[in-house]
Amino acid sequence: MTELNKIVLKIISNGKGILAADESNGTMTKRLGTVNVNSTPENRLLFREILFSSECMQDCIGGVILYDETIKQISSFGKSIPDLISSSGAVPGIKVDTGAKDLANSSDEKITEGLDGLRDRLKKYYELGARFTKWRGVYSISNKYPSRLAIRSNAHALARYSALVQESGMVPIVEPELLMDGEHSADVCLSKTSEVIKKCFEELILHKVDLSGIILKPNMILAGNQSKEKITSEEVSKKTLECLNNSVPSEVPGIAFLSGGQSDLEATENLNLININNNTNFIMTYSFGRALQQSPLKVWSKNLKDKEITQKTFNHRAKMCTLAAQGKWVRELESK
Repeated sequence: MTELNKIVLKIISNGKGILAADESNGTMTKRLGTVNVNSTPENRLLFREILFSSECMQDCIGGVILYDETIKQISSFGKSIPDLISSSGAVPGIKVDTGAKDLANSSDEKITEGLDGLRDRLKKYYELGARFTKWRGVYSISNKYPSRLAIRSNAHALARYSALVQESGMVPIVEPELLMDGEHSADVCLSKTSEVIKKCFEELILHKVDLSGIILKPNMILAGNQSKEKITSEEVSKKTLECLNNSVPSEVPGIAFLSGGQSDLEATENLNLININNNTNFIMTYSFGRALQQSPLKVWSKNLKDKEITQKTFNHRAKMCTLAAQGKWVRELESK
């Protein structure tokens, strides 16, 4: 077992998942705006440190993805944010891409940037306490998309990023996200997601990335949000497992799904059924942002000083996700 593999297993074993708290300041401003809270550095830190000091951090959360602002902040406890996270037994991580920009010669699609200067930034993040990283490639689904250009360009960037991250002693999360926006069927999502993931692994292997030292963060196989052909959670789980069985090399230790616009309950139920039906050797867990944070954010916005009720809400949501990562969730538990 390599050191990178040990980090992976610490993050995602025993039903633990990843809290994606790496929203950019712009995205966080929009989130806070929906609940009428001013987006100041102090308020962004206050909400996040309430989550990071919650009880569920010890039993449910194996890793936290941070944003550049947050990893450098000091909590009200006097600890740096990475130290606060580490003290619960979770692993601090960091988003290292600089965002998705228009892809040249296919301007309706995106390419993720951030490779320039990445090696030096990784050294600084390691010194700050990060031990894993995230880079998100984003793809649209339509009759024309994702194009071969977008698939190859983003796969190449994800592979170059992963190689640099492992060189720096950290675990890369490889996140190729096919968006659920559109009228496409689940079968189209299955076909295109499989194509994207296969190309990512072709490039990862070409760049000599140690597959036992990565975490894959894919979308689940869903019909588009405007599709007339909705499918059941049981079908979501079976199609998702079919995709991963056919696309992901066996050396990969684990898969942490993004929630991708699903509601809290949808993401939890789908993850639970994926684990019940899991016919692979992959650990199947979660790397949720909104599906973990939206409920506590709404509660917190009513009284920014009421830490207890916010943590209680977050603890419940994390517990539900961890039960789903073990195939032990039932809907009745949501109301307890």
